[in-house]
Amino acid sequence: MLRLTLTAALLAATALAAQAQSVPDRIKSAGKLVIATQPNYPPIALKDPATNQLTGFDIELGEAIAKELGLKAEWQETAFAQMLPSIQTGRVDMAMAGMSDLPARRESFDFVDYMMSGAQFYTVTAFKDSIKTPDDLCGKSVGASRSTNWPQQIGDWSKANCVDKGKPAINVVGTEGSVDARTQLKTQRLQGGVQGSETMGHFQKLEPNTYIALGKPFTTTLVGIPFAKTAEGTQLRDAVKAALEKLQASGAYDALIAKYGLVDNPLKPISVNKGE
Repeated sequence: MLRLTLTAALLAATALAAQAQSVPDRIKSAGKLVIATQPNYPPIALKDPATNQLTGFDIELGEAIAKELGLKAEWQETAFAQMLPSIQTGRVDMAMAGMSDLPARRESFDFVDYMMSGAQFYTVTAFKDSIKTPDDLCGKSVGASRSTNWPQQIGDWSKANCVDKGKPAINVVGTEGSVDARTQLKTQRLQGGVQGSETMGHFQKLEPNTYIALGKPFTTTLVGIPFAKTAEGTQLRDAVKAALEKLQASGAYDALIAKYGLVDNPLKPISVNKGE
C-alpha cells in the first residue's frame, strides 16, 4: 500500500514538473498568467451587474487554462485596439476577448484557435411577419458596428444574394457599435442587424421576445488567443494549446460552452493559425 502511495506521488510530481516546464521561466517564476480582456462583449467577457466582477466564457476559460498550467490568472482590462500592442511590449502575456484569428494579424502574432464565430443576421419582433429569412433584408436597412468588418461582409452578401439576383441591395449602415445597432432596430430606424453569432443567445435571454435570428451565420471566423512571435511567446502558445486540449478531453470546455449557450460555436480540435 505504501509503495503504491509513493508511486502515485512520484507520478503526480512528474506530471507537475512536466506541466511547469511547459511554461516560460519568467511566467513560471511570477506564478501568474497576465491576460488582457475587454468586458463589453457578453457572454464572452462582461462585468456581472450584481457584483461588478469579470465573468463570461472567455473569463472562465482563461481561469481554467491558468489552473491547468499551475498558475493564477491576472486580468487586465484593456481597450481592444491596445491588446496586441500590449502583448508586443510584454505588458500582458496573451489576450482573451473574442478576437478573430485573421491573416493580417498573423503577420505579427500566432493564434491558438478555440471557438467558432460568424456574422449573424437578426431582426426584431416588430418585423417578424415581413422579415423571416435573410433574403427578406434585400432593399432594407441593416446595421452593424463600423469598427468591425461586418458592414463590408453585409455588402458582400448583399451583392451575391440581392443584387446579382435582381433584387434591391441592402442599405448597409455602420453604427457606433452593436448596442447602437440594437437601439436603432428597436426604434425601427433599421430593419435588420448583424452581430457575432456567439452573442445572440445572450441578448435573446436578456430581452425576451425582442430579437429574432435570421438563418445561420453567413460567415465563419475562428476566435483565437494571440501570442507574440518570440521564443517565449511560442513556448506559451504551445502550453496554452495543450491546456485547452486537456480541458476539452475532461469535458470542462463543453460544460462552459453549454453554460453560456454557445451551442453553434465550439471548435474541435483546437488549432493554431487556421483563421481565414
